[in-house]
Amino acid sequence: MALAALGAACQNSAPPVPVASRTILPDSANQMMFGVRFNLADNGLRRAELFADTAYMYDENTRTELRKVNATFFKQGTGEKDATMTSLQATYNTRLGSMEGRGKVVVISADGRKLETPQLRYDPAKNEISSDSAFVMTEGRRRSEGIGFTSDPDLKTIRVFRNWKASGERVPIPKQ
Repeated sequence: MALAALGAACQNSAPPVPVASRTILPDSANQMMFGVRFNLADNGLRRAELFADTAYMYDENTRTELRKVNATFFKQGTGEKDATMTSLQATYNTRLGSMEGRGKVVVISADGRKLETPQLRYDPAKNEISSDSAFVMTEGRRRSEGIGFTSDPDLKTIRVFRNWKASGERVPIPKQ
């Protein structure tokens, strides 16, 4: 009878509670920070300012994985605001000073042009944004799309790699 009671108790017991809960800090991160800000510079000149909700530092603090990212790009000569970028994630390489945004990347120029892509690289030495991914750019009622591009951060000089399509108002092409 005691064995029957023991067997019934084992069958009706709740599932075991985990001993330790899962940590939000990845195992290999050197450190984790909240509310971070970085200045991306080239030869001592500020090219961009980078904000993130959360940062995970790796590789002796030379690679930073960022979450909920907002960046502001600045003009080379004057230091005026050039454009802003938002993304869900980014990687900032402190050795190279470069950044790569991933996940719903949106760049909006100071005069309102908007570029959307899943992935984007920023090189402060060249003052250039680029991607190998599909993108959509809107400017008023004009819409351009393609696969891969390079551009200055304010989206005035853009070079599309392939499958370029445009619709909307006519775009004047300057004579050379």
